[in-house]
Amino acid sequence: MNARGMSVVNFYVTASYPCSYLPGRMARSQVAITRAGIGAGLYDQLLQHGFRRSGSSVYRPRCDQCQACVPVRLRVADFRPNRTQRRVWRRRADVTVSMQRPDFEASHFDLYRRYQASRHAGGGMDQDNQEQYREFLMASEVDTRLAVFQRQQTLYMVSLIDVVSDGLSAVYTFFDPAAEHDSPGVLNVLWQIDLTRQLGLPYLYLGYWIAESRKMAYKQQYQPLEVWLDGAWREWQAVQQ
Repeated sequence: MNARGMSVVNFYVTASYPCSYLPGRMARSQVAITRAGIGAGLYDQLLQHGFRRSGSSVYRPRCDQCQACVPVRLRVADFRPNRTQRRVWRRRADVTVSMQRPDFEASHFDLYRRYQASRHAGGGMDQDNQEQYREFLMASEVDTRLAVFQRQQTLYMVSLIDVVSDGLSAVYTFFDPAAEHDSPGVLNVLWQIDLTRQLGLPYLYLGYWIAESRKMAYKQQYQPLEVWLDGAWREWQAVQQ
């Protein structure tokens, strides 16, 4: 981040809280704040330095004795799908996608609640009310879109995406739990890769890769990945050696 960007940002580290991904561990986050809020230009810089967005909060892990959360981004021009990914992509014929503003819709909230109850029961988010849902997904000070997927004219999946200067950032996705056998998560990533290419942008930011977490380790299936490590973006394959 350049000196100008640093001069307008304050950082604070949260108190410890139970890790959402690795049971039995405690986590902390470094949060970026400014008086005027974090707009698009500053958010771009922070994203490029391993930060993520959740609602109006922009943060990155800052755990005391753990570095399991690794920021990753995909170089979309060089991505080549594997056999499973090609099969999922071919099955998209009956899926339509519309881009919308991040506004509240009751049908989206109902899908979100069903997704949380199925995938994250007991994690707290399965009890989110409308206000918490709005704060988590609708609050944004940057260029944010909702990609709404329908399969045979039925709501199938919703994906929250930020458009940044050098790519797209995948913020959060939820889908119909009954359709899990169709690999909607894979379809979503492939669709985001395709959109990033159409926009002529180089990167799809995929958040944090966590090798020990089944929910987060899947990101290594999309190559070539770059990881934010020791203050620079590096080839994922190189750091695995």
